[in-house]
Amino acid sequence: MKDNTQNTIKLKDLEVNGKKLSPVLAEDQKNYMIDIDGTICDDIPNEEPERMVTAEHYPDALVTINKWFEEGHIITYFTSRTEDHRKVTEDWLNKYGFKYHGLLMGKPRGGNYHWIDNHMVRATRYKGKFTDLIDKEVTIQVFEK
Repeated sequence: MKDNTQNTIKLKDLEVNGKKLSPVLAEDQKNYMIDIDGTICDDIPNEEPERMVTAEHYPDALVTINKWFEEGHIITYFTSRTEDHRKVTEDWLNKYGFKYHGLLMGKPRGGNYHWIDNHMVRATRYKGKFTDLIDKEVTIQVFEK
């Protein structure tokens, strides 16, 4: 259920040499970008949109994501579904009670994502179970200094 009233985005202004920069979230607030198909429900390809209506949701995803929402984090679904699938997707999210702030359609398909941004980006691969996140040291690729 899309609900912008439950929590407030806490942005901090940044400035360098008297010039404003893009603001950042407060350190205690996360901006979750969450896939839909195969992450919070059955994996449904865009070529079979009739299955989107009856997709089974993952109960652990519902509990965890709604908890993050209630804790004040920003929840945005970022899906490879197209704009043609927006209504069925919103209806499905609302049917199961998924709380969120935004829904971005048209994510590139195929995986192997490498997100480049001037803001902090963390990626977590979903592997079949939604839980609270834990700290773990891993090797990542970064730009040379």
